[in-house]
Amino acid sequence: MRALVARLDSFGDVLLAGPAVRAVAARADHVTLLCGPRGAPAARLLPGVDEVLVWEAPWGGFRPPPVDRAEIDALADRIDADTGLILTSFHQSPLPTALLLRLAGVRRLAADSEDYPGSLLDVRHHRAPHAHEAEAALDLAEAAGFPRPDDGRLRVRRPPDTTALTGPGRYVVLHPGAAVPARAWSPGRAAEAVRELTAAGHRVLVTGGPDERELTAYVAGTHGTDLGGRTRAPELAGVLAGAAAVVTGNTAPAHLAAAVGTPVVSLFAPVVPAERWGPYGVPYVLLGDQAAPCAGSRARRCPVPGHPCLDTVTATDVTAAVGKLVGEAS
Repeated sequence: MRALVARLDSFGDVLLAGPAVRAVAARADHVTLLCGPRGAPAARLLPGVDEVLVWEAPWGGFRPPPVDRAEIDALADRIDADTGLILTSFHQSPLPTALLLRLAGVRRLAADSEDYPGSLLDVRHHRAPHAHEAEAALDLAEAAGFPRPDDGRLRVRRPPDTTALTGPGRYVVLHPGAAVPARAWSPGRAAEAVRELTAAGHRVLVTGGPDERELTAYVAGTHGTDLGGRTRAPELAGVLAGAAAVVTGNTAPAHLAAAVGTPVVSLFAPVVPAERWGPYGVPYVLLGDQAAPCAGSRARRCPVPGHPCLDTVTATDVTAAVGKLVGEAS
């Protein structure tokens, strides 16, 4: 059997699809993961994936491209699968992807769908209303005939040794950035946390992407080690795997930390529900006002002056949470 799993969203979304991908891989001879450009680096980290197809769908993402018939035809010609599992978030429809896969000749398709699918789906599943995204994907996989083959936790392929970046010894990682501004702690608060964590005896590494170097340099200051722009996805996995704890918002590194088994201090903006998107399968401490006015809004920029859901969290709160997690792990 040749199977295809579609998850057309971002890096963190693809990581959360990992347990369901392994479920499919346990029964299939070949697994293709269809994902968007932002999810592709995560797709290449997942166990069970034999082939990664990258395509930017016009029905997803922050800046979706226009519909291009030639691109759709070219993608359909590349797809070679007997069965497909379409993974979406609770607020997304799988039906555009289902139509694409039907046109590509995929004979059996399964997805969570509240909308009537007509002939587009063979398995129309209804997800549990409060299920975590990783659990929802596993539930769908089981409904499609792919029971969970293991403990269902997030995993990635063995990350590289990053001691040359981190130096020897224990450390804490603080990742201050986020793809969605509403989910990021303020730089000033993050810089305070680096100073307080250092004063508490922790060595602090500050991570970020190539476009976040100014942010990471500011946050690291003279007390932390600035790794901004120095870690691609595999190296970031290695850095997080070696950490005693990771401090980050509800963004991809929280899920990557969980995938390498590292505890997370989650600065969680409630624009999406923590029950669906919180750190999965590892010890964590959730910080942030989950009843703030922005709760459930899916806002990309904070709609409330002063960003109170996160900026009421202090450096002292974070230092105490790190101490709790590090103490539990020792």
